[in-house]
Amino acid sequence: MASSGEDISNDDDDMHPAAAGMADGVHLLGFSDEILLHILSHVPSTDLILNVRQTCRKLAALCLDKSLIHTVLLQKDYQASEDKVRQLVKEIGREIQQLSMAGCYWLPGSTVEHVARCRSLVKVNLSGCHLTSLRLSKMLSALQHLRSLAIDVSPGFDASQLSSECKATLSRVRELKQTLFTPSYGVVPCCTSLEKLLLYFEILDRTREGAILSGQLMVGQSNVPHYQNLRVFYARLAPGYINQEVVRLYLAVLSDRTPQNLHAFLISVPGSFAESGATKNLLDSMARNVALDALQLPKSWLNGSSLLQHMKFNNPFYFSFSRCTLSGGHLIQQVINGGKDLRSLASLNLSGCVHCLSPDSLLRKAEDDIDSSILETLVASCCNLRHLNLSAAHHHSSEGLGRHLCQLLARLRHLRSLSLPVCSVADSAPRADRAPAQPAMHAVPRGFGKKVRVGVQSCPSPFSGQAGPQPSSVFWSLLKNLPFLEHLELIGSNFSSAMPRNEPAIRNSLPPCSRAQSVGDSEVAAIGQLAFLRHLTLAQLPSVLTGSGLVSIGLQCQQLRSLSLANLGMMGKVVYMPALSDMLKHCKRLRDLRLEQPYFSANAQFFQALSQCPSLQRLCLVSRSGTFQPDAVLAFMARCLHVVMCHLFTGESLATCKNLQQSLLRSFQAERPALNVVIFPLLHEGLTDVIRDVPLVHLDEITLFKSRVAEEPPNLWW
Repeated sequence: MASSGEDISNDDDDMHPAAAGMADGVHLLGFSDEILLHILSHVPSTDLILNVRQTCRKLAALCLDKSLIHTVLLQKDYQASEDKVRQLVKEIGREIQQLSMAGCYWLPGSTVEHVARCRSLVKVNLSGCHLTSLRLSKMLSALQHLRSLAIDVSPGFDASQLSSECKATLSRVRELKQTLFTPSYGVVPCCTSLEKLLLYFEILDRTREGAILSGQLMVGQSNVPHYQNLRVFYARLAPGYINQEVVRLYLAVLSDRTPQNLHAFLISVPGSFAESGATKNLLDSMARNVALDALQLPKSWLNGSSLLQHMKFNNPFYFSFSRCTLSGGHLIQQVINGGKDLRSLASLNLSGCVHCLSPDSLLRKAEDDIDSSILETLVASCCNLRHLNLSAAHHHSSEGLGRHLCQLLARLRHLRSLSLPVCSVADSAPRADRAPAQPAMHAVPRGFGKKVRVGVQSCPSPFSGQAGPQPSSVFWSLLKNLPFLEHLELIGSNFSSAMPRNEPAIRNSLPPCSRAQSVGDSEVAAIGQLAFLRHLTLAQLPSVLTGSGLVSIGLQCQQLRSLSLANLGMMGKVVYMPALSDMLKHCKRLRDLRLEQPYFSANAQFFQALSQCPSLQRLCLVSRSGTFQPDAVLAFMARCLHVVMCHLFTGESLATCKNLQQSLLRSFQAERPALNVVIFPLLHEGLTDVIRDVPLVHLDEITLFKSRVAEEPPNLWW
């Protein structure tokens, strides 16, 4: 819907002049108000109020309908400049009841402060926004109806600067999401009515100057959280000892007295997190006093423990046992309770649980075949699963009619997101119709090889002859039975990204699983059956020969929003670029693209192909020994007007990277307020310091590779 400054008519019943030539047709304004409101609900709030509302009196009235202005979502509205946000608040601020500015890192605190004018706010999400203690205090003092709040706590935060009016508002807040970038209780001690507490620990162990941070909390008058009404406790920790030290202080109060109404307890910790006396008391108290419907614990708290056996669950909807040494026997006996009806379970994360589909973890090797009866029990008991993560493990199926992992998962007709290891989708026996991958790979030149004219299909059709998905393939059948799948991940069980969090880049990687060698172009082509697919991740598929399956995905998966490709084909040879070029011209709704591939040549042909994605907003390229052409990057950014994030981590020199980064910022920063550009050598020792400045919304969603299926409970935050 184009913006226009002219008033269409002085009469409410008059139509746009263009309608005069459509006597026998249907004009947009001829639709019912109900249909028009549905259409307008998809227009960004800033455009709706500042532009669409100016076109005619009918739209002016509809744009102010309560269904459109009571909830305003500005997250990822990258065109929301300072002036637009201020004008929006001025126009409808008094009507807004729910406001999300999550990830609006480009807006200064002086603009965010205008939220104080939205006096009717009940919910506000300011995660990722720049706010000082004083500005936060001034803003919250005016929001007397606030019940849900999300903020960042950054270095320099001082709770003693919060006014009594601000603390009065906080005392009524029932839901708090707090992202910590410094050791602090933040506003938690002021929130005496908390029912839901979400904590994200993003504290770095060292300051920029190299000083080691202490876990000693900087608090104001009180350092005692009020958990008596708590129903949901969630904590997600980034790597680092300091985050573990601080979360223990938050947990200490819980260990003294467990809230009676607690029904969700979730702690997500990378690596090891030793159990202490206080945490043991907490878990014992939970086992005695509460019945949970959502649970996630650090792996060290569960490994070798009988804790699950004593826990009580009440219609659980989310379980995460990521990275735990949970055997299939324990899964069936302690979680599923011998096949108990768990129809309430909507989301299950078993990523990295290498033994979860085997009866005994002590006697099994990681590469041994799974016990299909365990998976069969799981599928039968949890028949309403919508999100399932089985990645980061070797789940090999043995021969047997109807006993393959893919055949059993096909019974889960409600699945909307699924993450699997590549080797798990291989047929039990080697495919007779697949030629050996190794000889073919040597015939393919590195990079693009010969020049490819963008827009002309230069690779074999994935549906012609043996290159296409075979109806006998168990993976093909699985996807045929899951037509409404929206999020799919196929990740090699040995894959690790070259760019981990808060650490130097990884120079070497483990070889792929041998069974993954039989998963290639035809399996990738099978994904084209998923007409509703929105998010796709493919990582460590060594037998991709031409990437022809990517063309099928581009043609048929028209809803695709995000695409992540990593280490396809043999390492050292980028063999799928012609196919990717053909794919991209069909990806009209693609917003996020992440590519991780050694020796990747980001040249003019690649960026010309990428320019055919008109909705693209974020690009991340991670390539050890990779290269880019600066002129091609600049031309691409000039053509793709919606791109606001460009991250290139390659083998180019520091000087080349800095020059390109400065050129991009100088050329496009003024017209794109949210522009975030990071061009840096992947193996440079200063990478960690550069990463710390990336807005968390980009870092967490695209720059860092991770499995995202069932990562958190569904609808954890609004």
